[in-house]
Amino acid sequence: MHVTNVTSGAESFTCNAYLVEGDRTVLIDAGAMEGVVDVVRNHTAGLDAVLLTHQHGDHVARLDAVLDAFDAPLYAYGDHPRRTHELVDGDQVFAGDEAFDVVHTPGHADDHVSFVSATTLFSGDVVVHDDGAFDYGSFGRTDMAGQSRETLIESIETLLERMPDGVEHMYAGHGDEFHGDVRDVVETALGRAEKREPKYPDE
Repeated sequence: MHVTNVTSGAESFTCNAYLVEGDRTVLIDAGAMEGVVDVVRNHTAGLDAVLLTHQHGDHVARLDAVLDAFDAPLYAYGDHPRRTHELVDGDQVFAGDEAFDVVHTPGHADDHVSFVSATTLFSGDVVVHDDGAFDYGSFGRTDMAGQSRETLIESIETLLERMPDGVEHMYAGHGDEFHGDVRDVVETALGRAEKREPKYPDE
């Protein structure tokens, strides 16, 4: 399985959008970067699916462009006019060469899901490795309307319960990818979230 961050060259704010290549070529989130379609085309002629972690603007601004270009089915937890497959907690989806469990992880967004396999976690915005607020274990912001720190904490706990031992690769919606003891990163993020202190000084 080969994973490429296709929005890594963005000059404006976007999420990390990941192209996962293998037996099943999948894009996880579409991002907000102009030209993301061209970057994806540099790697593959087609997509078997687009999976959404959630529908905040930085994750879906280029979604229509991607779907129009590749005519790919859209998998999402929350309702969307172009959704072809509804994701449900406990579902299994395939990306690259691996099967991923769908884990509903709200708090940052009501429709947020994470994807976890035997080796890899696509965590969206619920947990990130480093994001400018913290290095080595940060968590999604919860200070905006419709967000909840308490719900986010519960989601991180659920993710730890559902994540198998031995996960060594984490691809988050922001910050750098991480390779190593992913469980330790997630546990660190949980500990910080549980302090219930503002993530950013101006929260």
